Amino acid sequence: MTATGKPGARNRVGRQTLRFPSRPVIISTGTAVGPREGQGPLGTGFDVVKKDTLFGEKSWEHAESHLLLEAAGAAVRKCGLTYADLDLMFAGDLLNQIVASSFAARELDVPFVGLYAACSTMAESLALSALFVDAGYAARALACSSSHHDSAERQYRYPTEFGAQRAPTSQWTVTGAGAAIVAAVGDGPVITHATLGRVLDFGIKDPNDMGSAMAPAAVQTILQHFQDTGFGPRDYDLVATGDLAEVGQSIAALLLKEAGLDLAGRYTDCGLLIYDRSNQDVQAGGSGCGCSAVVFCAHLMRRLLNRELGRLLLVSTGALLSPTTYQQGDSIPCIAHAVTVERAGPAPSPRGPCPAAGGGAMLR
Repeated sequence: MTATGKPGARNRVGRQTLRFPSRPVIISTGTAVGPREGQGPLGTGFDVVKKDTLFGEKSWEHAESHLLLEAAGAAVRKCGLTYADLDLMFAGDLLNQIVASSFAARELDVPFVGLYAACSTMAESLALSALFVDAGYAARALACSSSHHDSAERQYRYPTEFGAQRAPTSQWTVTGAGAAIVAAVGDGPVITHATLGRVLDFGIKDPNDMGSAMAPAAVQTILQHFQDTGFGPRDYDLVATGDLAEVGQSIAALLLKEAGLDLAGRYTDCGLLIYDRSNQDVQAGGSGCGCSAVVFCAHLMRRLLNRELGRLLLVSTGALLSPTTYQQGDSIPCIAHAVTVERAGPAPSPRGPCPAAGGGAMLR
């Protein structure tokens, strides 16, 4: 019998959380971004910064695959491996039939598992990589995700040539890709838990206000994670949501506080970190599969390696709409997946119970 009361699920904690006893290691990461991202406050930390958005390719869709290959190549080179050393590749993007990922995968000759979780794909790929490594089905897995502003605009909104006016609540899709190699042994931060989210829909239909749509899903996953694990806010140095940006982050912070979970000073959002909103015309901030991917694989990983962070909760958030469902007037279902990443070394002892214990039931 397990903590869930279900026979056989010995590494399941609570309702939605998985525990990885072997503590799979992130031995390397790689990032590649476009020019706007390179001009932002995190620009010097990326492995590859492109000078334009086509990268010599014939379309933005091919350019996105190019970015993913650049990020994966950087991750492999840093740890002295080759693609032949990888057992699996988990990847996804925003495009129909995840073509950016599958077109990149055909170049790598690595067994490929395609994912679609919208902008929550990076956390999902990390969780699945850790799961396969922990269970012994892979020695090394590549977890990656990508997005491209222009390919996403063409699919979900308007062609960029149209020059449509953007709402203040809208977000700028990150042109970038992040890749992480998760291994059974090696040096680096470790993945200890993953809380897999549930789909929530609060009836929001505006694709120009993704932050408001995704905030409840982020809150539900965070509350459930603390309830399942028994961790409290003091057990984490930082909780980073994926791409709620200004509107969604403020809503999430308020909802968490109302639920009794005060993360003041310990909560940030990748969509706010990636750009300088005062000097870059990005409206509410960043979004896209590449948003949490590049911020985690560059900025947050560096903080873990530099011992600025001991334990991080990455909560990537995704809006599960399509152009068809939006045009048919459907609301936007959303999801958030979370992974706990800790600095290498013995597992830290819990510092205290979670004040929001039981609060995971708040959002249904």
